[in-house]
Amino acid sequence: MAQGFKITPWEVEGKIDYEKIFKMFGVQKFDENIKQKLKRKTGDLHLLFRRNVVFAHRDFEKALEKGFFLYTGRGPSGPMHIGHIIPFYLTKWLQEKFKVNVYIELTDDEKFLEPKRKLSFEETQKWTEENILDIISVGFDPDRTFIFKDTEYIRNMYPLALKVAKVINFSTVRAIFGFTNQTSIGMIFFPTLQIVPTFFEDKICLVPSSIDQDPYFRLQRDVAERLHRQRCATIYHKLLPGLLGIDCKMSSSKPETCVYLDEGEESIREKIYKYAFSGGQPTLELHRKLGGNPEIDVCFQWLYLFFEDDDKRIEEIEEEYRSGRMSTGELKEIAIQKITEFIREHRKKREKARKKVEKFMYKGKLAKKMWETVFE
Repeated sequence: MAQGFKITPWEVEGKIDYEKIFKMFGVQKFDENIKQKLKRKTGDLHLLFRRNVVFAHRDFEKALEKGFFLYTGRGPSGPMHIGHIIPFYLTKWLQEKFKVNVYIELTDDEKFLEPKRKLSFEETQKWTEENILDIISVGFDPDRTFIFKDTEYIRNMYPLALKVAKVINFSTVRAIFGFTNQTSIGMIFFPTLQIVPTFFEDKICLVPSSIDQDPYFRLQRDVAERLHRQRCATIYHKLLPGLLGIDCKMSSSKPETCVYLDEGEESIREKIYKYAFSGGQPTLELHRKLGGNPEIDVCFQWLYLFFEDDDKRIEEIEEEYRSGRMSTGELKEIAIQKITEFIREHRKKREKARKKVEKFMYKGKLAKKMWETVFE
């Protein structure tokens, strides 16, 4: 917490200073020049690029120039919430624009091994199956997407995982991940399995993720050089704040901080009115006079970061809230409507996803090819 916040693959604490992250992690700013290069190739920009939600990268320009495939994943430790789904929508947009393959890893092994979770193997398998339905619901191309879980696909990855493991020593993973003498050997070995999919194709692997996953990909870039393989490129998006405030992490183990992807409409309304931190004034009279602060208002931030795609409309909401013409209650109603609509549509797609699991995991064009391939 020397910087006032803490970010690891397992914990995020404190208010994240994204400006400090550039120095801490050695990432580059996703600036206007890069956005324009991307726009020239795609014709438009996803909301996450337009509003600087994607704020940092490594070698993204190189990936644009030379071509890439996509890789992301999910640690199945419980039900997914709205914050979890953001990188999947970003990945889907990139797949659509560049017509590339996507590999989605379910790290059921890591979540079983992670000491703080204390999940049984059966629980990780249950959440893996549930999370896969949510991921399929995003709308990926089934012939260009392979969804796999580590405990099942390890037989195809293991020869390459051994080569990766051989060039990583304990002092390296201890320095990067904070492992100790009490850390299980399973957790120490796990980073190799998160690195292996970056080598699934003989081109640059582009990884869209939140910044807390960066340690794995810093390690990958070192491993790649030693194995004479392609170093991955990364793009990092800001984290959606939890309901309790912009300094609060959204956590699936703390229902008061998040909205789940299967949340009921009444529950969404109740949570937002009860927990969503407001940037408004203590009284309506003061609010009309002094206005609200959208920078600290969770409902506004959720709209800005993901749920209101219309740039003109989000500017109107911000101006009306700042001026005091829009009350906190009115802002919350807008957020409730947008989130409820999103969850309602997601639920419909999720039911249809049940019939698509086989194709994404075993029978689609890419999936069949992957099951026929052993990586060495």
